[in-house]
Amino acid sequence: MGLEDEIEKIEDEIANTPYNKSTEAHIGRLKSKLAEKKEKLQNQSSAGGGTGYSVEKHGDATVALVGFPSVGKSSLLNSLTNAESETGSYEFTTLDVNPGMLQHRGANIQMLDVPGLIEGAASGRGDGQQVLAVVRNADLIVFVLSVFDIDQYDRLQEELYDINIRVDREPPRVTVRPKIKDGIKITSSTEQDLDEKTISDVLRDQGYVNADLNLQENVDIDRLVDGLMENREYIPSITCVNKVDLIEPDYKEQVDEQLRERDLDPEEVTFISAEVEKGLDVLKDRIWENLGLIRVYMEKPGRGIDWEEPLVVEGGTTVGEAIEKLGGEMEDRFRFARVTGPSATHDEQQVGKDHVLEDEDVLKLILRR
Repeated sequence: MGLEDEIEKIEDEIANTPYNKSTEAHIGRLKSKLAEKKEKLQNQSSAGGGTGYSVEKHGDATVALVGFPSVGKSSLLNSLTNAESETGSYEFTTLDVNPGMLQHRGANIQMLDVPGLIEGAASGRGDGQQVLAVVRNADLIVFVLSVFDIDQYDRLQEELYDINIRVDREPPRVTVRPKIKDGIKITSSTEQDLDEKTISDVLRDQGYVNADLNLQENVDIDRLVDGLMENREYIPSITCVNKVDLIEPDYKEQVDEQLRERDLDPEEVTFISAEVEKGLDVLKDRIWENLGLIRVYMEKPGRGIDWEEPLVVEGGTTVGEAIEKLGGEMEDRFRFARVTGPSATHDEQQVGKDHVLEDEDVLKLILRR
């Protein structure tokens, strides 16, 4: 029996086993084994070669446009960036990952037009695993849906989950430390719904015979397995609905209801038309906000403040981390800095490397000669 058959057999058993307290441990072990089998299958697929879709990261952040064929991702990329991705009304126009650069609020944001996903992509259909591997390296996922096919959102989520991408979730607060002897010891800062035997069985299925496990949240089986695996990616997302120029105004209520059924607030979903470039400014702003980037304007000796090309960094960046990104000899020559802006208590506040910067701060570095 091949790996794919083994996976299907385990999935069928999970689906046909009613979940209750008496079957909890059994289902837990099945899910643990399923995760192990899927990881082996993915590793085999990666080792098998093929064309692949490797894209080198450029710019201040990377955003993946994810959707099924013919939802308008290529048109959207062309409207947002300087890319020239082939567009067409037929399926699978995009056969390679097409990158483009969105310039917004002083940032260079790499946009990737990922080939249209199909159902079964995570198990390898249509070069699906290679396609999805590109998404794993993104800082933000933009789900692109057709206004006529909102239900595609469910399938996209499933495909990403199956390739170990956890969308809009924080990593489980689970730590495991292997040791040489004394078996498995479980500590928890909160009450657990799972019993210790189930938790221990899952650990053993993942190869832990002697280990200290600490749980800082109430985990279910899936979160426990995720916490033990090292190949999960946790990526935020936003959703846009394309082709709104093709619907009548009264159809919008039906679309809103379909979004709410998927826990998507219509007010937070961006309605666009890539074809007639409607709603794109709102989408750009939402991409910026969800990437969590900030702009720091550098004051350069004798040249004043550079308002044209800010230093773009992640929110929470310190002066020391900004200096590291700037590179050169500044770190060794650093004496102190002066900051004017939202993070400062007054103009030209003198700060050290630990000072946390905020969006639109002005930073002046005082260096040793």
